Amino acid sequence: MPRFKVLLIPTMLLVVASCSSGTPVDSPARTLEVQPGDIGPFDADVVQPLLTEFGVPGVSIAVVRDFDIAWVAAYGLADTEAAQPVTTETLFQAGSIGKPVAAMASLRAVQEGYFGLDQEINTILTSWTLPYGEFDGHAVTPRALMSHTSGTGDGFGFPGYPPDAPLPTVVEILDGRPPANMRSVRLERPPSTAFEYSGGGVVMQRLALTDAVGLPFERVTEDWIFGPLEMGNSTFRQPLPADREDQAAKANGGRGSDPWRVYPELGLWTTPTDLARFVIEVQKSLRGESNRVLTRAMTQEMVTPVGVGPYAVGFAVRNAGEGWYFEHGGDNDGFRSTLIAHRSKGYGLVIMANTNRAGELIDILAETIQRAHGWDMFDDPVQRGYGPSSLGETAGWLLRSWELLPLWLERFRS
Repeated sequence: MPRFKVLLIPTMLLVVASCSSGTPVDSPARTLEVQPGDIGPFDADVVQPLLTEFGVPGVSIAVVRDFDIAWVAAYGLADTEAAQPVTTETLFQAGSIGKPVAAMASLRAVQEGYFGLDQEINTILTSWTLPYGEFDGHAVTPRALMSHTSGTGDGFGFPGYPPDAPLPTVVEILDGRPPANMRSVRLERPPSTAFEYSGGGVVMQRLALTDAVGLPFERVTEDWIFGPLEMGNSTFRQPLPADREDQAAKANGGRGSDPWRVYPELGLWTTPTDLARFVIEVQKSLRGESNRVLTRAMTQEMVTPVGVGPYAVGFAVRNAGEGWYFEHGGDNDGFRSTLIAHRSKGYGLVIMANTNRAGELIDILAETIQRAHGWDMFDDPVQRGYGPSSLGETAGWLLRSWELLPLWLERFRS
């Protein structure tokens, strides 16, 4: 069994592991010390004290390595009152991680010819019209909506609804009409002039997708993504179907005493294992090795920043150390999650927990995994140089050059 222990260091992070050295970005002050070769699941007796310390009932993890799922593990409780343990089949609310999943569905519609990625949105919508107001003459597009550059800078997250509350339609959400509990989604600046995260813009694109395809959003994602990728524990159906409720983790630390809140805007229930399958499909498609959902060219749109801000179509993209990564986080009422994966090297991770208080715990677990598996975000840049590769060879080359100097000078004089 792997041997992990907690290591406390006030100002720096140290992990003993068979991986490259380097300086991490935004390192947490704590991590787990990993013995060389320990790249498997954490021991439960190591994780449990951390769950207790941070007030996290349960956490589930999936790790991707070499374009495959390396390991999955679950710790703690899915339901504290019933003392029901988390398993690798436990469903969690993914929060905004649902956005890149939805983006893949829209890209599939582009691929099938339903609309263009740079087509003006009102020429796609049939059930609603975006009012441009003072920004008339500009064009909002699916690309801009899914990269948070459309100008719909709502600046808010959706708080969700109690399970027994009436749910608004997507049109009511966009117009801010009851029973919607947030204001309307409208343009605040011209499209593609600045980045501002906009969940409302993504909801608008969801409506454009269903208007164009003529099927419910839940059906589109099941037929085009969850089915082909064997993501059998994933659904956008809101509320969660009754026959899946016993499989779901209960929210903790959120509003009220409800087991969870309902998110009609874009609520995804899933597992780290299913999201790892999603990650692997993106990675393999980028290599031209899989096209179960998208072609290689279309998948590249998911990891290529649009030119304004850090987002591509669906994912945030960043350079860390010597690597490029695509990622997204999720933060619903009573749930917290993160997804990060390398663009080309075939590794990644997904961590999900059933409380908003899980941020620091997720950071500790994630960086421990990243270091133990030798992610290149900790690699030092290769030093630029010319000529021989070793000091000894360099010294020999200089000595031979010095010995030949008289001959060169003689030839120059002649």
